[in-house]
Amino acid sequence: MSDQPPPTTDSGERDTLCAFLGYLRTSVLSTLDGAPEPAVREPGVASGTNVLGLVTHLTAVERFTFLGEAPDDWQVTFHADDAASVDDVRDAYRAAVAEADAVIAATDLDDPIRRPGKRLSMRWALVHMIEETGRHAGHADILRELIDGATGR
Repeated sequence: MSDQPPPTTDSGERDTLCAFLGYLRTSVLSTLDGAPEPAVREPGVASGTNVLGLVTHLTAVERFTFLGEAPDDWQVTFHADDAASVDDVRDAYRAAVAEADAVIAATDLDDPIRRPGKRLSMRWALVHMIEETGRHAGHADILRELIDGATGR
């Protein structure tokens, strides 16, 4: 994993928000680079959190926030399916991000998102996803370091 600096894009609100979200998404994916099985599935802390579970959870959050697909149980989203490989988890996250990006590109910042239950704007969704992804990217980075010493974004 290599440490990448944050984006310097400042060409407007949408571009800045999307650049930071993209940066954090890439940071999350980098924690899977060369990740050893089965260590990426094993809990790194007492709560049971593991690297693959965090990426699986972020996949669900992307799908919920931007596509309106609510999971049946949020706790389940913190666990990768036993049959899912690291590549499967990576591919599912990339697919959710690609679908989310299409929605983001087609939606004005002030327009509502498809998230069930509340009327929230795309601006709110982007800021929330920056916060959510940043939080879990940090968790994943620490867990990966505990596995094999790999650090960075």
